[in-house]
Amino acid sequence: MRLHREGTPTLLLVTAVVCFGLFALVKWPVLPIVVSALIGFALVAVLGIVLWFFRVPKRALPKDDAAIFSPCDGKVVVIEEVYEPEYFKDKRRQVSIFMSPLNVHINYHPIGGTTTYYKYHPGKYLVAWHPKSSTENERSTVVTAHPKYGEVLFRQIAGALARRICTYAREGTPAVQGAEFGFIKFGSRVDLFLPLDASIEVSLGQVVTGSASVIARFKH
Repeated sequence: MRLHREGTPTLLLVTAVVCFGLFALVKWPVLPIVVSALIGFALVAVLGIVLWFFRVPKRALPKDDAAIFSPCDGKVVVIEEVYEPEYFKDKRRQVSIFMSPLNVHINYHPIGGTTTYYKYHPGKYLVAWHPKSSTENERSTVVTAHPKYGEVLFRQIAGALARRICTYAREGTPAVQGAEFGFIKFGSRVDLFLPLDASIEVSLGQVVTGSASVIARFKH
């Protein structure tokens, strides 16, 4: 299993703490054997959870220009028509995907084209499903322009546990559909803002897979 580069600092810290804890349990056996065993198991379990969180699954790049693929793994929690005030300044179809700590936290380009907008916003750390998290939490906004179908905005949003959003897309750079554009650490959400005439292919509560599940299709 390959691990994501964003996990290196966290993995080094957690590994050091776990190793020291196990060493201390063996070197200075002041606790009952059962208690020491339970603590040792808990330390190893924490390391296993962190390794699982930063896993990088193998995903084939999709090849469907008319499709808007999921930018992340998670559950669809919002499908509604909203006013998008940051970039489009008009009504769009919003689809939001909640990522639990157990999901893969890599973010993928939903469409191909060129990155036309990027902006990072510092902010709060409300729970990711809070209605105001899209406008008040720490977040990064990216817009990709498809040469035929126009622009799609997608926004990485930090949650109550997330404290770092990583965004690799920058204005003027190519966007490859299904390729990695970012990463969010420890629980978060991604919002998509689509044209009103896009055909939504998912339903509320549906579990989706990044770079594999079709969220919507452009109108031909």
